[in-house]
Amino acid sequence: MKPQNPFLIAGYNRPEYFCDRERETTLMIDALKNDRNLTLIAPRRMGKTGLIKHVFYHLEQEQPKIAVFYMDIFFTQNLGEFVQLFAGTMLEKLDMGPQKAIKRMGKFFKSLRPVFTIDGFSGMPKVTFNMEPTHEERSLKEIFAYLQSSGLRCYIAIDEFQQLAEYPEKGVEALLRSHIQFLHNVHFIFSGSKQHVMQEMFLSAKRPFYQSTQIVSIDAINRMEYYRFAARFFGQKNKLSLEIFSLIYDEFEGHTWYIQAILNRLYGQKQKPDAASINRIIADIIVESAYTFEKLLAAYSPTAVRLLKAIAKERCVKEINAGVFIARHKLKATSSVNTALKKLIDKELVYRTPKGFIVYDRFMAIWLRQQPY
Repeated sequence: MKPQNPFLIAGYNRPEYFCDRERETTLMIDALKNDRNLTLIAPRRMGKTGLIKHVFYHLEQEQPKIAVFYMDIFFTQNLGEFVQLFAGTMLEKLDMGPQKAIKRMGKFFKSLRPVFTIDGFSGMPKVTFNMEPTHEERSLKEIFAYLQSSGLRCYIAIDEFQQLAEYPEKGVEALLRSHIQFLHNVHFIFSGSKQHVMQEMFLSAKRPFYQSTQIVSIDAINRMEYYRFAARFFGQKNKLSLEIFSLIYDEFEGHTWYIQAILNRLYGQKQKPDAASINRIIADIIVESAYTFEKLLAAYSPTAVRLLKAIAKERCVKEINAGVFIARHKLKATSSVNTALKKLIDKELVYRTPKGFIVYDRFMAIWLRQQPY
């Protein structure tokens, strides 16, 4: 179905609403078709999910008899929640109905008990799982056996894969690796946004997934490619000029989701885009988000909040401990700054780029620049 607004800020529709990433798409399809697992690393909101679903779209067009799975584990807190999400995601794709599911699951699942209910909105059967406590490892083994038995070539994307490192259980990575390495019909994309954690998981010789995948990273889409993509939707009447598009691109340094968010509203205005309309849209978004930003900062120390504001006002800070930076923004001792910085990075409020430290949320950065100390 054709979307009303071509500038999607969530989900995936069709290739015509997906901008560029041709090199990455070709590379990922080639790897998966040739039995190589992938690790995809990029900052949050740079377009990882869209790219994964774009790759899956093309794989399904080329290979009809496959099954593709996408699961975001960002909100899972332990191995049990991971297993339940995995089982639910898998069942939706591999089974066509409750009767078939009961028959097949009875053969493989001993520790995962399916519970069939009727969805109150759609009236369709829905399956959830009850899992025996302490049986997570056994359940995971059963899921992989179920996949192996499907007779289908399967591609599984596990997004925000670094969340595994936060689980309280020990050895989760080793447990997954022990199953994955013996699957011949199942191939994986491990996607994550915490660059330092993902690199440690896949590039450290001490970790189970060391050198087990092909690494792919994505950055900003080329300016001209993005402009050509955007301009064709505005048409001649409300033509989008390169100059106006560049105002958006430069403000957000090519960061995909933020550009899409502005273009989405700009397209909806049904008038020729200009600098005033862009500024008005950004101002509207900041006003809408201010309460959320205020509540978020309330959980942090004054030192951390002051450091976050300082980074936002500088836009990018190459050396956090530089005397000039600390003095200019009247920050506390270096040790206090480093403690605050570590927490801000861990909570993904600050992100380290090759150029230096930036505030992760670009709209929040604009809002912070407007705030006094």
